[in-house]
Amino acid sequence: MFPPTSFLRFLSLFAVTSSLALAQAPGGGEGEAKPEVPKDAAEKGDAAGKDEKAKGDEKKDEKPGKDAADKNKVTEHSLVINGQKVDYTATAGMLSLKDGTGKVTADIFYVAYAKKGVPDLAKRPLTFSFNGGPGSSSVWMHLGLLGPKRVKLRDDGFAVPPPYELVENEFSLLDETDLVFIDPVGTGYSRASKPEEAKNFYGVNEDAKSIGEFIRLYVTKQSRWLSPKFLIGESYGTTRAAALSGELLRTHKMNLNGIMLVSTVLNFQTIWGADGNDLPFVLYLPSFTATAWYHQKLPADLQGKPLAEVLKEVEAFASGDYNQALLMGAALPAAQRVQVVKQMARLTGLKESYVDASDLRVSLNRFSAELLRDQRLVVGRFDSRYTSYMRDAVNNSAERDPSADAVFSAFTSTFNHYVRNDLKFEDDQPYNILTSPGKWNWDAENEFTNVSETLAESMTSNPFLKVHVSSGFYDMATPYYASRYTFSHLNIHPELMKNVTEDDYTSGHMMYLNLPDLKKQKEDLAKFVRMASGK
Repeated sequence: MFPPTSFLRFLSLFAVTSSLALAQAPGGGEGEAKPEVPKDAAEKGDAAGKDEKAKGDEKKDEKPGKDAADKNKVTEHSLVINGQKVDYTATAGMLSLKDGTGKVTADIFYVAYAKKGVPDLAKRPLTFSFNGGPGSSSVWMHLGLLGPKRVKLRDDGFAVPPPYELVENEFSLLDETDLVFIDPVGTGYSRASKPEEAKNFYGVNEDAKSIGEFIRLYVTKQSRWLSPKFLIGESYGTTRAAALSGELLRTHKMNLNGIMLVSTVLNFQTIWGADGNDLPFVLYLPSFTATAWYHQKLPADLQGKPLAEVLKEVEAFASGDYNQALLMGAALPAAQRVQVVKQMARLTGLKESYVDASDLRVSLNRFSAELLRDQRLVVGRFDSRYTSYMRDAVNNSAERDPSADAVFSAFTSTFNHYVRNDLKFEDDQPYNILTSPGKWNWDAENEFTNVSETLAESMTSNPFLKVHVSSGFYDMATPYYASRYTFSHLNIHPELMKNVTEDDYTSGHMMYLNLPDLKKQKEDLAKFVRMASGK
């Protein structure tokens, strides 16, 4: 599989990543990282001459460089959550990964928050958080959803003008669980020991292996093996979480209590369109309808209904007549095609002529540019409630993602200030909020990456493992109906399906930017953590 570069950069968030081009289609084995072995720089003195011996002795007497952990900073803070004061420590620092010979292969940056005064750590949940990309740091859920500080935006999540600021996050999950935010190699301050060896961490299995080793080390160093353990990932971070469930189980024999998936993509066949793969067109259609409903582009009878009712209608059409029409292809009878075109246009706000000319297959890129063309606006990919001006009024593709433009700078600016001024961690190298990791090993040849099988195996091996799924109706990066499809095809025992909880939100990929959704998501996740921890 050769995914579009722009898609890889965005699929974070999020996380999200750097290029603003949209994917062209509706959404657009065991790998092992090679251990890095730095060359031994030690030199032997030359017994043949005093000068050479002196040089050799000088080399021997040199002090070794500081361990990455020497840069770690611990600070103390407090926060009020649900009317209760929570005292906590924040640790911003590095943890080194090593190969079998003890040589450092990479330094991983993390920020950890731990509640103070906990009498029994075995009863205190511990949650590891990361975003996606691949190529995204952990900043989005850190400063948007989970951490003790959050970026101040409008209550609906829309942009505010600079300068930006952080505010206390009274909806932090810190009252329920300790939190560790992990930046994979190449993101944040995390780096491979040698730049040319970073590629050894860039892949579905390579990434899971390195993050799994980080988790093992952290749990060991902090004496948290007996604590209830959780993962929470967003976007490609959900892919990472599912892969990690298998890595932790197989390699470290570590069972998890719960996995929280935010804006889910486990089976990439559901979102990456390609010749011969019509599935994403079916699964994106409800998100197109939600977007058209929000922007008042549907017929009056549909606009007058609540969104939930409209989505039921489009889901039935997408899985029924529309799916059948795509399946039949050129064999679709003309009269039936006319009816499908009319219904699809009715449910998307697009003209019948446009739907017909697109052969019933309207890509995300084209939909985003076409829906509000009469206003010369493009709609967002991460959150289709957002709009932005089009520079080229006849462009057939979305020029940018306004929902990305709205938040990238706000998160970048506030984190760079926060990490140095509040967390006291100082490093002059760039903090890579978003970056392109280059070629990513998707562990898939002539097929689509699909880690849902790994999750299914983990849930079967550990029947106590609970899964929570958060989806936004206006998310057009990882559409909610694609997530529904994935979990309805998980191929696990019906009893285990009871371990899956799905909650929906009325915003996009980063649903927590919308204040009402942030409040709801905090309640949903807190309930899930308590339940999965056996509380």
